[in-house]
Amino acid sequence: MISIAAYLILSSLKLISGYWFASSALLADGFNNLTDIVASLAVLIGLRISRKPPDSDHAYGHFRAETVAALLASFIMAMVGFQVILDSSRSLLRGERADPNIWSAGIAVVCAVVMLGVYLYNRRLALKINNSALMAAAKDNLSDAMVSIGAAVGIVGAQLGLPWLDPAAAVLVGLLIVKTAWDIFRDSTYRLTDGFDEDKLLDLRSTIARIPGVEGIKDMKARIHGNLVLVDVVVEVDPGLTVRESHLISDTIEERMSKHHNIFNVHVHVEPKTEASS
Repeated sequence: MISIAAYLILSSLKLISGYWFASSALLADGFNNLTDIVASLAVLIGLRISRKPPDSDHAYGHFRAETVAALLASFIMAMVGFQVILDSSRSLLRGERADPNIWSAGIAVVCAVVMLGVYLYNRRLALKINNSALMAAAKDNLSDAMVSIGAAVGIVGAQLGLPWLDPAAAVLVGLLIVKTAWDIFRDSTYRLTDGFDEDKLLDLRSTIARIPGVEGIKDMKARIHGNLVLVDVVVEVDPGLTVRESHLISDTIEERMSKHHNIFNVHVHVEPKTEASS
């Protein structure tokens, strides 16, 4: 909601100033912020849906809604980025030479500082609650700050006798938008297709292997469900243990995973250790 409020104010300021001071780069930056409003709304809606409790159709809850929201946000950003690149490239090829007012550069710098503050706030909050959609929004905030700085550079360059630098900066703005969209798209699809960091999986496996009573790990998998991690593991124990003793080992695995790695849910399957597995 902080991002949305900031984008509403900054996009209005950039678009009005861009038209008034004849700056292609500032206009491109303003249109970028307009799409960010839509993207932020998508993230906000996704976060709202993800908080809904499990129901008969979603036994695991609705946590992936926030990842889907981040994916939709990447599509919106990519479309606008390509449009900005297309329009700015046409201006360059036609040899259009605008002479933006220096005040537009000052506006771009102020907007960059504001957006950098929003980025730091959202990033800190995303790390605190381990939220992928909010981290995607934070990355978008950072790219917007960089875009505004690039727009300021283009405007100043035009004032110094390089009028083509303003539309060139607008092209750079479009490229940065597309790059950010690609990063968010890649991360979202990785999570939605149950991708998981192999090094982190080895770290989880090592923790389980050190638990007393665990004599082997036959299989182990993990996946990300929204901002939560789910683990499935098959452990081998002494075949002479009772059901109660094996159950206590399973409880210990769940407790260690939750305490040391903040794992939301661990499904443990216990099997007797055989000579072949030895």
